[in-house]
Amino acid sequence: MSTRRLHIDKQSPTAYKALIGVSTAVTALAKESGLPRSLVELVNIRVSQLNGCASCLEVHHRRADDAGVTAKQLATISTWRDTELFDEREQAALRLAEIATTLPDHDTADREYARAREALGDDELSAVIWVAAAINAFNRVSILSGHTVRP
Repeated sequence: MSTRRLHIDKQSPTAYKALIGVSTAVTALAKESGLPRSLVELVNIRVSQLNGCASCLEVHHRRADDAGVTAKQLATISTWRDTELFDEREQAALRLAEIATTLPDHDTADREYARAREALGDDELSAVIWVAAAINAFNRVSILSGHTVRP
């Protein structure tokens, strides 16, 4: 049985505009902290993969390509730990993206956070967590609204 979904972004445009405002602020924060757009898009993609958000994956794959993320990185991001395609900062950002999305047990979160701190400065670390929080919010809006990827 398929339930027709209410597009909450259209139903509640003021709230959605506020979320876009958060995203705009987070994008500026990431840039100010020195995070390259490619790294931001890797975070957006990994979070969207974990959440199963096809609509956001489609958008951020295009943006990642435009930002210089390689085809090999895009193809292997779900298994980034098993490759040598991601540098230390990218790995740190992906660690934070995963713990911000899955909220693992305390020990796992502490371990992954500590490893990320080794590679990222305070401003970068904060920006990555905000990027992950923002895309998590967009994923939930998109998934619960039933947004689709058009051919």
